[in-house]
Amino acid sequence: MARQRRIYEGKTKDLFEGPEPGTLVQHFRDDATAFSNKKHGVITGKGVLNNRISEYLMLRLHDIGVPTHLIRRLNMREQLVREVEIIPVRIAVRNMVAGSMAERFGIDEGTPLPRSIVEYYWKNDEFSDPMVSEEHITAFGWAAPQDIDDMLALSLRINDYLSGLFFGAGIKLVDFKLEFGRSYDENGEMRIIIADEISPDTCRLWDVATREQLGAQTTAAVAVLGAAGLAVGLALQGSLGSAVLGPSGLPYSTVSSGALRPSMLARSAFSSGQPSLSVKPGMYIL
Repeated sequence: MARQRRIYEGKTKDLFEGPEPGTLVQHFRDDATAFSNKKHGVITGKGVLNNRISEYLMLRLHDIGVPTHLIRRLNMREQLVREVEIIPVRIAVRNMVAGSMAERFGIDEGTPLPRSIVEYYWKNDEFSDPMVSEEHITAFGWAAPQDIDDMLALSLRINDYLSGLFFGAGIKLVDFKLEFGRSYDENGEMRIIIADEISPDTCRLWDVATREQLGAQTTAAVAVLGAAGLAVGLALQGSLGSAVLGPSGLPYSTVSSGALRPSMLARSAFSSGQPSLSVKPGMYIL
């Protein structure tokens, strides 16, 4: 597919005009950022991996009736997605106290929450994505009350599903962020759908047994899809660590104790031509 005009450049992704009206091409770059884009680096192959992870999770959500902007994956770095009217509000779903919540309230990281807490953030890099209330959202015209209800319902449903999916692989979904958009059909009917991506860049993930942090702030992601289901590996070598693929295209790694954890995969979703990087201690393949 010939490269079209770029219409948006984000911190880790670009959007290009799609081949058909109402479509866009979402391109995943290798950039890695942390602390509201104050820390920046490049991890070779990261865009490829996040593309595959997000594709897998979006498809699984589609299977349970959650609408997303994903149409199909085009290649190792790009997806064809529906063009949506982005709602400038990012939703965070928190299952445990961690990150900014621990800092704001002076509560120890890892403290369980009696129920999942949903927070709203204004998508604005200049002001570091400040937290807002439903009153701000409706007063400033970012979304209507019904839009907020739809986003909340989808967020909690996604949380239930992803929590179970990751827990089955020995991973605790501590918290994650979602972005939403308005999609219009040929009759002008609007519905709220999931936009952007769902990957370790947008999730905070901990090992269930050791509570070692595997989330986006301390990791780069390695993922492969197998016939048996999802396998996610997470590199733990600093906030801008290295993603790892073996010579066959399969990710592999050692757990923190140094023992090799077997892969659940029946086959590789990556070709053998993918870059091979060295294995480092503290990495997982699930």
